[in-house]
Amino acid sequence: MSNNRHTLSVLVENKPGVLSRVAALFTRRGFNILSLAVGETEHPEISRITVCVHAEPLPFEQVTKQLNKLVNVLKVVELPREESVHRRLILVKVAANEDNRHRILAIAEMFRAHVVDVQPTSLTIQGVGQTETLEALLSMLEPYGVSELVQSGLVAIGRGARSITDQLKENTRG
Repeated sequence: MSNNRHTLSVLVENKPGVLSRVAALFTRRGFNILSLAVGETEHPEISRITVCVHAEPLPFEQVTKQLNKLVNVLKVVELPREESVHRRLILVKVAANEDNRHRILAIAEMFRAHVVDVQPTSLTIQGVGQTETLEALLSMLEPYGVSELVQSGLVAIGRGARSITDQLKENTRG
């Protein structure tokens, strides 16, 4: 895993156009966004943008500072792998027949994945986990014929009891 891969948790006001401005900042600086996930937090007026990029330390630090200056951005936190939990979701449709169905089900079970749709000629499997684990699952399923794959952006949260939204609320009170 490259040490130039960075995951940011960006807390923003839940307003139209905010995601567009955040993504545009990365684009203007020439960053390729590897993964992007957005959703409301436990506070409906605040959304969390989880963005994963590959960047050298200095340009990444500059982009982080620029993010903090954007209107509607409340807090920016880098989530190092060792201090946070990272997960991704995939849905993969695999060709299945009477002869191979049991082997595909065994692979899914081995990766704690779930079959979410069963058809006469296919199985749809849901996998949740770290990127490396899901890549291993896909490599095991490929020989059977992956006909379709969809995946979410990476989501991540810091370890421990503290919440960055709680930290945000504390900072606005002081």
